[in-house]
Amino acid sequence: MVKLMGWIGAAAGWGIVAGWWMPRGPLTGAQALWSVGLSVVVGLAAGWSSRSRWSLLIAPAVFVVAVELMRLRVDGPSVDAPHASALGFVVLVAGRGLHALLSVLPLVLAAAYGAGYARRRAGVSGRRGWRYLRRTATGLLSAVLLAGTVTVAVPARTPAISGERSIAELTRIDAGGHRLGALIRGVDRTAPVLLFVPGAPGGSELGAARRHLAELEQRFVVVTLDRRGGGSSYPALDPTATVTLESAVADVIAVTEALRRRFHQEKIYLLGHSGGSILGVLAVQRRPELYRAYVGAGQAVDLPASDRISYADILAWARATGREGLVRTLTAFGPPPYRDVYSYEPIMLYANEVYGYDHSGNAAGAGDPFHSVGASEYTALQKAHTVNAVLDTWNALYPRMQGVDLRRDVPRLEVPVYFVQGAHEMRGLATLFTPWYEALRAPVKRLTVVPSGGHRAFLEQPRRFAEVMDEVLAQSGGSIR
Repeated sequence: MVKLMGWIGAAAGWGIVAGWWMPRGPLTGAQALWSVGLSVVVGLAAGWSSRSRWSLLIAPAVFVVAVELMRLRVDGPSVDAPHASALGFVVLVAGRGLHALLSVLPLVLAAAYGAGYARRRAGVSGRRGWRYLRRTATGLLSAVLLAGTVTVAVPARTPAISGERSIAELTRIDAGGHRLGALIRGVDRTAPVLLFVPGAPGGSELGAARRHLAELEQRFVVVTLDRRGGGSSYPALDPTATVTLESAVADVIAVTEALRRRFHQEKIYLLGHSGGSILGVLAVQRRPELYRAYVGAGQAVDLPASDRISYADILAWARATGREGLVRTLTAFGPPPYRDVYSYEPIMLYANEVYGYDHSGNAAGAGDPFHSVGASEYTALQKAHTVNAVLDTWNALYPRMQGVDLRRDVPRLEVPVYFVQGAHEMRGLATLFTPWYEALRAPVKRLTVVPSGGHRAFLEQPRRFAEVMDEVLAQSGGSIR
């Protein structure tokens, strides 16, 4: 009985630690390796102590129950009850499924090895046919676990840039006690610094920035930020109660300050895209002395108003194309804003179809925000958690950004402002941007419309965007390299 309580207690204890330490599952290579290693130790102890194959079921079950109980203190789709939808299935596989691969599977296998060794030492053996079958299955699963462990342990990297003064690194920047991931690239580390704040909550543009903004590296030190909750900054999401509009703007300002200190520059340039453009505008409004100029791409103005326009457009498209199931779903939800991130799923999934356009004219063809996730700047875990990071962060931050309307809140900016918009921008953004831009007062104000571009025009037409940035440098007193 003492041994029984001992190994059950070890499994429960490991589950409590795992649920407290990594409630969303292993998010980093170090967490993954510790997860596999500690599960192996606990599994071996359970199998050896019990000498019973029941440990293969009991120890993992106890571990899972403990983890799920610890998850009750955390919010977000990846830790909430499974949701019956396409995104809900992806979240389940990438969240609990990945955690099972890196925690439950090694626990089960180690318990099998421990119990088998103890039984052989005690002279207990089963039927030969079953014994060979069990060993074969255990060996195959062990190979799967080993391959998975090696894969998740491979670090992210970014290709080097030739030249003695160049810089190319993946790094961490402290922002209010949170370590945020960033990609820094440039041919000359003394060039002006450009901070790029990406769009969707939980999204990441490290791969897209390196692939499509390479020309900017000739002119700037380009710093692409993973906002809190996105990409390499996904582990910084918790506690979600502190993820607010104010904290997101404060993160941009804190990163700006850190870059000014590191690169010894009084002011830097700021580029914001989509949802990140709202944060960029607010950061510039609050601390104009930190920035030489602000560049907005796919500029957002009023999120709930934009979402209501998109909702109406998708509903009209669904009715016109005979998608009765989608019509019923949208009608049942009613117009946004919503408190539940899954209610936004139809808008997320169908916006590209409703606002589709011909991408063949784009030099880079970067219409898909997820097509650069395969880049080397991401680890295997970051790639696996792509959707989870977006939904978890969206769930925490998006409802807290509903009160912003730049038409009301930001009538003036004290730095030069430049905007790059696609002619095929979504109607929900374009119709709100125009009146704000026309009324906005700033020392310099310029708008460039890319004829073949959409919401990601600055990535779709990187050559044209580089030309715009040349103008920004020239007019703001910077130097073109």
